[in-house]
Parts: sequence; C-alpha cells; structure tokens
Amino acid sequence: MNPRNVGEIADADGVGSAGDPACGDFMKVWLKVEGVHIADIKYKCRGCPPAIAAASAMSEIAIGMNIDTASELTDETIAEAIGGLSPDKMHCSNLAAAALYEAIMNWALKM
Repeated sequence: MNPRNVGEIADADGVGSAGDPACGDFMKVWLKVEGVHIADIKYKCRGCPPAIAAASAMSEIAIGMNIDTASELTDETIAEAIGGLSPDKMHCSNLAAAALYEAIMNWALKM
C-alpha cells in the first residue's frame, strides 16, 4: 500500500531495467554507489501490485548492501520479504532481482 523508494536518480551510477512482455510488467532501477555499497536506490515500476511490492522490498533490502552481495539477491529472498508469492506471480520478484542486477552490471561496466 505504501511503496518505498519510488522515483529516479538523475546522476545515477548504474541503471537497469527488466520486463515481462507476457504480463506487461516493467521495472527500471537507478543506483547510487559509494565505495562498495549501494547508497541509494530508486525505481519505477509499471505492473501488478505484487510487482510493485517486490520492487519496494528489493529497494529496502538493497540499500546499504555491499554491491557484490546485492548482485546475488535472489527472487526467493525478495518473495519472502513480501510474505511469499503465488506461483503465477513469482515472475514479479524475478523482475525486481533482474532489474537490480542489470543496474549493478551497468555500474560495473563504467568502472
């Protein structure tokens, strides 16, 4: 009901996106990295409530996390953080983990 960290970071260190054409969900993630930790994260998500909840949970989990550890954040961890997802909505947590990973890889390629 109250998604956290929604928005964009204008001078982001890394940007990534993921989408599922089958259901129309789409997510974009912006990262700010300080040293080896995620200092800030914002996202925009167009999708069903579980996709938005997964994006919010992912952002809360990832802030302050070591960038290497964050790159290994799993779909299951995100799903557990929001109390689980039905099998037909599990792709929603995949979307959040995939967009985060893409943003981290975008940051890493700039290093």
